[in-house]
This record gives sequence, C-alpha cells and structure tokens, in this order.
Amino acid sequence: MRLRQTLRIARWEVTKGASSLDRRTALALVVSLLVLGAVAPMVASQGATPNDGLYRVGVTQDSQYYGPVREERSLRAVDPTAGTRVCRDVELLVDGPRVTYCDTEKGRAALAALRSAVRAYNDQLMAKEPDQAAAFPVRVSLEYVEQAGPSAQVGGSSDAATGGSASSTAGSGGNASGTGDGAGGDGGSGTAADGAQASGASGPLPATGGLFGSEGQTGSPAAITPPFPLQSLLLAFAFLLPLNVVTQAYGSSVIDERIDRRGELLLVSPASTGDVVAGKTLPYLLGTLLVVAGVAAVMGGGPVTVLAIAPVAVLFLATSFVAGMFARSFKELTFVTVTGSVLIMTYAFVPAIFTNVHPIAAISPLSLVVKDLTGAPIGAGEFAVATLPMTLAAGVLFALGTGVYREEDMFAQRSPPAKAVDALAAHLRRPRDAALWSALFIPFVLVAELLAIALLFVLPVAVSLPLLLAVVAVVEELAKSLHVYAGFARGRFDTRLRPALLVGAFSGVGFFVGEKLGLVVQLVGLPNLELGRAAFSTSTASTPVVAATLLLAPLALHVVTASISAYGARLSRRHYLAALLVAAGVHFAYNLTVVTTLV
Repeated sequence: MRLRQTLRIARWEVTKGASSLDRRTALALVVSLLVLGAVAPMVASQGATPNDGLYRVGVTQDSQYYGPVREERSLRAVDPTAGTRVCRDVELLVDGPRVTYCDTEKGRAALAALRSAVRAYNDQLMAKEPDQAAAFPVRVSLEYVEQAGPSAQVGGSSDAATGGSASSTAGSGGNASGTGDGAGGDGGSGTAADGAQASGASGPLPATGGLFGSEGQTGSPAAITPPFPLQSLLLAFAFLLPLNVVTQAYGSSVIDERIDRRGELLLVSPASTGDVVAGKTLPYLLGTLLVVAGVAAVMGGGPVTVLAIAPVAVLFLATSFVAGMFARSFKELTFVTVTGSVLIMTYAFVPAIFTNVHPIAAISPLSLVVKDLTGAPIGAGEFAVATLPMTLAAGVLFALGTGVYREEDMFAQRSPPAKAVDALAAHLRRPRDAALWSALFIPFVLVAELLAIALLFVLPVAVSLPLLLAVVAVVEELAKSLHVYAGFARGRFDTRLRPALLVGAFSGVGFFVGEKLGLVVQLVGLPNLELGRAAFSTSTASTPVVAATLLLAPLALHVVTASISAYGARLSRRHYLAALLVAAGVHFAYNLTVVTTLV
C-alpha cells in the first residue's frame, strides 16, 4: 500500500462526495448534527424523560399535593374547575385530602406516580432537617464488587444512627401527605389522610445511583436501588448515531461506482486494490472519528472513549463496504447494511446493559465508554477483549470485499450469495490457504459465541447450555467449511477424495490454532460463567495425561468434522449442506460429552 496513492484517492473521494451532495441532503446532515449536539448534553444533564407531562392531575396551587405534582416530571398540574371530570379531563383529581383517580391502567399508573412523587417530596423536606439522625434513623451502605464465581458477591452493612428515634419511619410533620390507599377499588377513588407517614430516604442520593450507575450506595433503606445504567446506554447511543449516517453514505458511494461503471477508472489506474479501498475508506473513517471525538468531549470522555468506539466504526464501514460490493441495487444495499448494523449494535448494546453488574459486559466496547466516562480503571486485557474481536472481524470483511474488487465481479449482476462465494474463493490457491482462512474466521466465531452467551445467560442453565452448545457447533462448522465449499465450487481445489480430505484437515488445524489464540477471553473472567466455560472450554487439567487429552481431542474433533464437510462440499451444494449437518451433530455430541463429564 502506497501512502501517496491512498491520499490522492481519498482526496478524490472527498471532492466527488462534496460535488454530488445537493442542498437538501446537506441541510438534512446539518440538522442531524445539530439535533445530536443538542440532545447529547440534555441527556447528560437530565437523563431520558420520555414521559414528561404524561399524567394530568387536577390540583389547585393551595393544595398540599401541588408541590409534589410540580416536582414530578411525569405529572402535569391542571387547574380544576367545577366541570373537571376524572378520566375525561384528568387522570387524578385532588379535592382536599381526597384523591380520585380514573380506574384504568393509566389512572392507576398515575396514582402510583403521585405516590412516588409525594414520597420523594417528603424526603426532600426531611433532608433539610437540622437533625438528620432523627430524620433518617436507619442508613444502609451497599457496595458492589466484581463477581468471583458463578454467583455475585455483594457486601453491605447497616448501621443505626445515634441520637433520635429508633424507628425507621419518619413522621410527616408539616410534610405533604401520602397518596390513595390502593390502586383498585369499586368506587374508583382513594383517600389520603393528613399526616400520613413517608418512607425514609436521604434526599441527596440519586434514585439510580448516579448518572452512570454506581459501584456503591449509601442512604436509608428506601433509597437503595439496584444499579441499572440506562442513561449510560443512552449516552453511548449518541456515539453510534453518526456511524449509521456515515455507513449509508459510504455504501452508496461504493455501489454508485459499480452501477455507473465509474469504478473502471480506478481499476485501470496504477493504484493497487489496497490503495483504492484504503483511499475510499479513509475520509469516512476520519469523519466518523472526528464526530465521535466531539461527542466524547461534550460528554467528558477522553482518548479511551474514542479508541473504544474506533473498532465499532471500522466494523460498520467494513460491513458497508462488503454490502456495497455484494448488492445489485440500492434496495439490496439497504437491506444488507441495516441487517449488519442491527447485529453490530445488538452485540454492542446487550452486554453493555450489565456494566458494573456482570462480567458479560466486558465483551462490549460500550462498557469501556461507560467506564471511561465514570473514571473507572480499565485493564489492558479488558480493553483487548472489548476491541480486538471487532477489529479483526473488520479486517477480514475488508479482505473479502477486496477479493471481488475486480471487473468480472463489480459490474456483474450476480446474487449476494454468489458474490460471497467469489470473495471467499478469490483468496484460495492451495489447500493450506484453507487453514489460514479458518483462523481468520475466528473473530466472527468469537463475536457470535459471545453474543450467544450474552443472550442466553439469563435463562436457566438446563435450557441455555444445550442451546449454546448447538449454536457453538453450527457457528464453528460454518467457519471451517464455507471457504472450503467456495474453493470447490469455483474450481480452486481438486475434487478427488484424498485432496478433498487434505483440504478439510488443513481447515481443521487452522481453526484449532486460531481458536487457541482466541482464548484472550479468559483475561476478564468469562470462564467464571458456566456458559463461558462451556463455550470456550476452559477446564483445568489435574494430570499431564488429562491435559494432553484435552489439548489433542479438540484438534482431532476439528480435523474430523472439517473433513466431513469437505467431503460433501466437493460434490455439490446439497451434499455440502447434508455433510455440514452431520459435522455439526458430531461437534454438538462432543461438546455435550465434554461439558457434562469434564467441565
């Protein structure tokens, strides 16, 4: 790859894109960036408030309920009149100490919101009391620690404050009264008595442990809530929004050259395929990183945030590049791009929900973003697990895309599966090339298996374990055989029995070597999960004989199953699918035997 040629193509890509951008599209991009810039600080300071003013409450300004209603975002105070009716005009109607609610699902939800608002309002008043020991006699300190095994270890302590009453219930005094006595009822109304008691909770403690969750909480018992970093996910989502816009633009540029045959100029130029692809990708990658850096600066993130999002950006671009090379029309491009974007965002979002709660979050780059924004320490192994699979997967996708960056594939109206077979076969020359590509597919295997763990670990082990083993068997057999089938389908390999079995053996050995290099997942504690131990075979050997058996048995398994798939692939697609099912069945039986007897 020559830098001068790459930069020249990058400059040409920028000028071409700028000249083809009409005013309407440019205006839409500017508006999108302005909306993103306006929403991000608001989410950072206030969090998500999609239910503002959702419930209408008829309450006068001189009512003791007016303060709580005004403070609660989901409640909207409405000045009642003589004709105000419950259910038609308001969900709740306050008349002195009496609260009448609409006996519907929304009305009962409004009543629950008012009850919580009164409790929070009372807590704020109690927090202003000079004698805090009397206001909140019981305080609890709860600290969350990392999992050291299959079950979480949570440390906590409870200490009664000295001085004041020993009761954990705070009297209302002059505080706002409680809400209605029930959600249901024949008459559809609830009565709140003056001087009702309020649950104790310290005022300064956020209800969710802070904007990004918390590693510990301190307060009264009512204030202790499980950590759930919803707002951190909303903030992290701000980093991924620009990626979708850039992905669409990049994919459109790639397929536009194919449809209009303008790519012929690049094919006949002195620049190599690597120079062309790198030059076309560079402007979009730099633009994405600049936007991510800007959002990180607004959020208070640093270089770690940008470095954590960079592999996601590269994988988005790689997916878009492959989609642009495989698709025959803009409709197919949109379908493939959206499918890839959904899978990538699922992989990034689902594990990140459990940041600071569960080790499964370590596989997501967004967990690094959350930790960087909160100032939590990040280890080198943790950073590698969250970023390397996506980075390597992006590299493999770019390699596949460059395999069909040639005239016979770029301008031919062939289906995406046929293009995929061409892309795989383009890099195969000798049987040992099958070993290389089996190893290169390990990142996709890791991503798929880690995503399966993230989706299945919440289920009972009796259900999730067989499902996971089946997913592992199918994914690994596909990774070992797809390129082998492509080589036979495009005449790259000899279809006789012995050479075909040799190709399968090479594929199995390559996958085995790559799989062992992929055991970096052990650095972050995934083997502490039962599903992690099952997926990545992290059993410990008691004797050298057992250790040698555990090492050589997977090698034999991969060689045998890959040879089975290669035997079917040399004949036809139908035979390949049948052989693939047999190989996956053998793999599943082996996994189930190992997990139930050795793990």
